[in-house]
Order: sequence, then structure tokens, then C-alpha cells
Amino acid sequence: MMRTHPATMKSDSPVDGVLLAVDVDIAADGWNGMLDDVEGLCARILVQSITYLDYPARAYEVSVLLTDDARQQALNAEYRGKDAPTNVLSFPATEALDGAFPSALALPLGDISLALETVRRESDGEGLSFADHFCHLLVHGMLHLAGYDHEIDHDAEEMEALEVEILAGFGIENPYADKRPGVA
Repeated sequence: MMRTHPATMKSDSPVDGVLLAVDVDIAADGWNGMLDDVEGLCARILVQSITYLDYPARAYEVSVLLTDDARQQALNAEYRGKDAPTNVLSFPATEALDGAFPSALALPLGDISLALETVRRESDGEGLSFADHFCHLLVHGMLHLAGYDHEIDHDAEEMEALEVEILAGFGIENPYADKRPGVA
């Protein structure tokens, strides 16, 4: 059963005039009950994330798809050529690239898709709370929409540092702390 739950929040960004609308589509029933107020949580995490990004004053929008492994695998195969489920996918909007999008409308930044079974399997396997891992992946997806990447070490370090800083604002510990060489 597919249901759309729009969750829109105004950003209290230190950058005056930056507003973010977050639309959440719960496309897999398993998401129900995994998190309290998942729509509100998505909005809070993404609004907090945009305050760390250098966007000019205007309205923006991000869409979040909460799906299952099967659909995520199909998306991953179609758009990345990888026939396997993955935790999070980000699809930056091309409208933001040319600068010609009407200023009276919220500028789409893109779409973020998360796969329930993979997120749950990873959080269980790594001994993380489901909510913390979900928030980390949502921040990670948002940073990809903003152009951050982790293909080379320097870029990965920059992206990870920003993720850690954003997550700390929610009381979520550094998700990379135990993955560093030499860290017990």
C-alpha cells in the first residue's frame, strides 16, 4: 500500500530566508511503527542539514521515499547499474543546475530513497539504534543532493566531518568513530 505523507517544515536556518519543504512518501508498510513520527523526523533532520549548506535565501524542497529492498534494488539497478539493494540513494535535481528555475516556486534539490530491510540489517549488525542509523543515512543523502561525495579520501573526510557535526546537533554519536583504523 503506497501512501504519501507530506511533512513540511520551515527552516530556522542561520541563513535568513532559507526555507525547506520536505515531502515524505512511505511506500513500504514496514516503515510504520519503526520510528515515531517518521515524517516529522525526516523534516527535522533535513531542515537541520540545510542550515550547514551554503544555499542562497529562497524556498527549497526535498522528497524522501521510504521503501523496501526490492524497490531500492530496482532503483539502484536502473540508475547506478548495481543490481543489489542499498541503504540510501540520492538523486539530485537537475533544475538547480541551470539557475533558471522560477524563484516563486520551491527549488527541488532532489530525492532521497531509503530501504527498510537494509537500514535495519545494518543497524542491527553494527549495534546501532535504528533511529540513529536512519538519521545518519538521511543526512548522508542530503549532503549528496548538495554535491558532496566520498569517492576520494579528501572528499570523504570533508563529507564525514559535516555529517558528524550535523548529527551531533541531535545528540547522535559519530557514526564513523569505530570504523577508523586503530580505533578499538
